[in-house]
Amino acid sequence: MAIFLHTRIRVSDLDQSIKWYQDHLGFQVISRSDKSPAGNQIVHLELPGNDHTLELTYSDDYDVNVPEDLMHFAIGVPDLIAFCNQLENEGVEIWPSDWRQTFPMGRKMAFIDDPDGYEVELLERAEEN
Repeated sequence: MAIFLHTRIRVSDLDQSIKWYQDHLGFQVISRSDKSPAGNQIVHLELPGNDHTLELTYSDDYDVNVPEDLMHFAIGVPDLIAFCNQLENEGVEIWPSDWRQTFPMGRKMAFIDDPDGYEVELLERAEEN
């Protein structure tokens, strides 16, 4: 059976992106390579308890330009309002701006953008025992 291992995104500032994912979403660095066979710097990040990783790739000869609504990935959190309140306190913009009113019933969701403009969907998800 195939296993979904990682998702790669190109970033314009590797250290800035690492810090952003660590500080705001709780990712941890699990590996770092300053020179891949293709000449890229690569960092793998993980959220504790997850097998799938996020690969950040940087090359000084690649111009990162993320079109709006190109792609997103989703992060599940147990309490979306508390999580987003913390992000707002850290200066992260939550969208849509009326997210609290837009999804009052059912599954709550909101979005944030990383430093390069990649969208991160935040979904309220009850913790599993």
